[in-house]
Amino acid sequence: MIPRQTEPSVRQRLECFPAVAVLGPRQVGKTTLVRGIADSQDSVYLDLENPHHLRRLSDPVRHLSIHAQRPVVIDEVQRAPELFAPLRGIIDEGMRRGLTAGRFLLSGSASGALLNQSGESLAGRIAYIELNPFGVLELPPTDGDRLWLRGGFPPSFLQVSDDRSFVWREELIRTYLERDIPQIGPRIPAATLRRFWTMLAHSQGHVLNASRLARALSVSGRTVIRYIDLLVDLLLVRRLPAHVANVGKRLTRSPRVFVRDSGLLHALLGLPDMDALLGHPVVGDSWEGFVIENVLAVAPNRVQPSFYRTADGAEIDLVLEHSSGQIWVMAIKSGTPPKLRRGFHNARRDVNPTRAFAVHRGTERYPVEASVEAIGLHDLCREVADWK
Repeated sequence: MIPRQTEPSVRQRLECFPAVAVLGPRQVGKTTLVRGIADSQDSVYLDLENPHHLRRLSDPVRHLSIHAQRPVVIDEVQRAPELFAPLRGIIDEGMRRGLTAGRFLLSGSASGALLNQSGESLAGRIAYIELNPFGVLELPPTDGDRLWLRGGFPPSFLQVSDDRSFVWREELIRTYLERDIPQIGPRIPAATLRRFWTMLAHSQGHVLNASRLARALSVSGRTVIRYIDLLVDLLLVRRLPAHVANVGKRLTRSPRVFVRDSGLLHALLGLPDMDALLGHPVVGDSWEGFVIENVLAVAPNRVQPSFYRTADGAEIDLVLEHSSGQIWVMAIKSGTPPKLRRGFHNARRDVNPTRAFAVHRGTERYPVEASVEAIGLHDLCREVADWK
């Protein structure tokens, strides 16, 4: 069992809120996390993918009221979004009797509809925590390349070989396309959505050009945005917004788009091992997406991420703005030592950051030049996680 860094945050939220929802993509480890918390105390566990458990909630008020003095864990809550309305009444009634925290622990695959419905019903009564795939701080530093290649989904990372990991990821993609997405999203042909997802993989980290993708799929630009919205809701794709600064220059304002898990990215591109990855043109973009996901997984909630790019070539791969006013910037390079381009230095003068890093695949840490520090991903994540 690999301890998850998210678990302490879940337990802390349970001490403050009547309900806590752990959100994440399928197979990321949500059930393992919530079952572990449930088993550590006298609680009730309901798995809504189990028909018997689902039938118990045909009258949720009656069934849940029986267990008013015990925490209730409801797994795969997206199976019954109609639960949120009665949960509000149950929580409010409990609060009048002094039951103000730790009553319900929910888990579910994130979707816009689920979040909207739960937010409208349980506003002020629920806290949301995103469970990410394994990150570099949850594993020994020596596992970094294996994590990059296979991605952080536990069943993928823990397979006995790269080949078996690759097969598992292919099956996960098929499950999403043929089962999960049709259940919670609009009816989209699986072949069409797979082509679209693969197109995003080939353009990993590129600025979104909806018109180009629409032409390739023979659909409208609005349809492309709808596809991206769906994959973003499922926490499978990230839109990294552009940084806006008053610098008197033409700025890129469209977001960059990343397939979030590097293992799924490599499966979509047919890259089963490290030799195939290192020989593919996407290697640099893959490493960049891997770094961004690991950094944002540990970043404090008060940090807003973006990227910076101007029409004349000034560029910063990742900008982190803290609510305190501090700004950290990062150039992400798959080579060692990292080579910084003039565009990064020009952009750094525009943004005027508090700290600047050149992130590389190695482990050494040293000054590249004045005010820029070369750093490995593991050490960088430590710095970001401890940022106050």
